[in-house]
Amino acid sequence: MEPAKTKSGDQSVLNTDAFDKRRFNEIYSMSQSLQKLKVEGELPTFEPLLADIWASLYKMKPELSEDDIPDDLQVNKSFMEKIMNDDSFESYRKFTRLDDLSSAIGTVKFGEKTNEWLAEQKDRDEDLQNKIQEIQAMQRQLQKQEHQNGAGNGSKELQEDIKDAMSDLGGQLHQTLQNNSHSFSEAMSQAMQETKQTKDSLKSLLGGTSAGSGDAELKKVPLRDQISLAEKIASNKQMKEIADWAGRFKQIARKKQKSKHSDSMERSGVTLGNDIERLLPMELGLYTHPITKNDFLRRFVEGQTMQYEQKGHEVLGKGPIVLCLDQSGSMHKLDTQSKGFTLALMSIARKQKRDFCLILFSTRTKIFKYESGKIKSSDMINLAQTFLGGGTDFALPLDRAMNVINESRFKQADVVFVTDGEDRVKDSFLEVFNKKKKEKEFNVLSLTIGSNTRTVKQFSDKVVQVKDFDDAGSFTAFEI
Repeated sequence: MEPAKTKSGDQSVLNTDAFDKRRFNEIYSMSQSLQKLKVEGELPTFEPLLADIWASLYKMKPELSEDDIPDDLQVNKSFMEKIMNDDSFESYRKFTRLDDLSSAIGTVKFGEKTNEWLAEQKDRDEDLQNKIQEIQAMQRQLQKQEHQNGAGNGSKELQEDIKDAMSDLGGQLHQTLQNNSHSFSEAMSQAMQETKQTKDSLKSLLGGTSAGSGDAELKKVPLRDQISLAEKIASNKQMKEIADWAGRFKQIARKKQKSKHSDSMERSGVTLGNDIERLLPMELGLYTHPITKNDFLRRFVEGQTMQYEQKGHEVLGKGPIVLCLDQSGSMHKLDTQSKGFTLALMSIARKQKRDFCLILFSTRTKIFKYESGKIKSSDMINLAQTFLGGGTDFALPLDRAMNVINESRFKQADVVFVTDGEDRVKDSFLEVFNKKKKEKEFNVLSLTIGSNTRTVKQFSDKVVQVKDFDDAGSFTAFEI
């Protein structure tokens, strides 16, 4: 399938060059939202307007063209003048300039808000509405002629009529933008706010448990997938909620893992470095004294200050992390929470280089396996859209968990079992399961959400009762 192409080639009202036009065409081909906007745009020149909005956000030094602007592009010129002369525009560009993803999301958001603003003005002004409808009718007629006679073979007279009508509309819209300047500026401000929120949510989804890992993880994902995932977040409330929960839970997981790591470290001598938390008291004394402060700072920058050496007892070759997640009907209210929780656990697996297995269960199971906890963008969308529903069967996911652990080369797996339901498990099954637990040296942590713990205690090493995933008890899972 050929990538979608634009016709915005020579229809720019900015100082765009061949690179800009080629790059926008590439972004356009990756973005379903931009292609949708082209179809839904109120004006026939909406596609080149999107190209100019992108250039204004992405280029190092965008400027309005000094060449004569064709009559039919006066509308675009009015919009671009208003966008680029806004007091906040330069602060927007700090976020989007030379940034492929931010400028792509920004173009979609600015385009959507511009189209919405235009539709609102049209509803308020009958004359404006008539002009736009007249242009749209002529445009449809021209497309029909081109379809019958071949591309570019529409009536020259009709093409001139459209240009004249667009020129009239340009003058009227210029006045409308001046009269409603504040509402348009507010719409653009909202567009930028949504752009930043979308990128933050995307970093929350893709980031690991290390501080600031979102940007680094983002760079590993192809731009097409970044744009696709960002557009899902921007248009799908469920995806945004999952991203927000994932960000929150990963932050908590980071603290839990850091605290666990610190507890497992022991001081075993003195070495040189610049880790503030491990500096010798003597060095801190030199820092506080005015005479020795500069010498301390020089050595600190060079990593030559004395600090405690620490050695951790890190265990390598641990088995998979297996999450058995109840997806019976009653769990639907916690669906976005549970998926944010899943992504946080997965980021721990990624950091520990452990395989991650998600076993969704009700009266059936669905299994997702992620090598070393790595998840692709398409898998993330698939996971977000999966919910089983139905009743509850504990033996099914526990049996699948045993199979996964059996296949692993390593012992010391961790199973996290989450349910809000109750079920009975046969003694014969429990005997086999608990025997396998000793043999393969794996642990089971169960989180019960407002349900009886009697059954889960029969196969768990630890049971924690919680009210939902955002309960301090649930965060015990992040200590594995």
